[in-house]
Amino acid sequence: MAASALQCQVCCQEPSKYKCPSCYLPYCSLACFKRHKEIPCAEPTPSVVKPMIDQEESKERPLRVDDPSEVALQEQLKSVAACSELRNAVKNEDLQRRIRKIDSSEDAETILSAINP
Repeated sequence: MAASALQCQVCCQEPSKYKCPSCYLPYCSLACFKRHKEIPCAEPTPSVVKPMIDQEESKERPLRVDDPSEVALQEQLKSVAACSELRNAVKNEDLQRRIRKIDSSEDAETILSAINP
């Protein structure tokens, strides 16, 4: 066993071989992973926060909602935040660039229409 190996944080008996994809908790086996997942874990806060929008690209626009039913409810936002597939998708740098381009555009609706005809 290497000197830097971490101990399983679930059973506290074996050296860890894996880390939870959500919270990075070290664990040693599938049984420990399943035990750990019995209680939902949270994604850790990153030690280095990368700004999503450059200050020069950021433009303040008034928020306009034509149809109030299009506004996401708090529970809907929590569902989106809990989806690991979406969390992984928004880490894609190309997608981040496209979102910044749309968000910083004077006419975001035109750019969105070009993407989704």
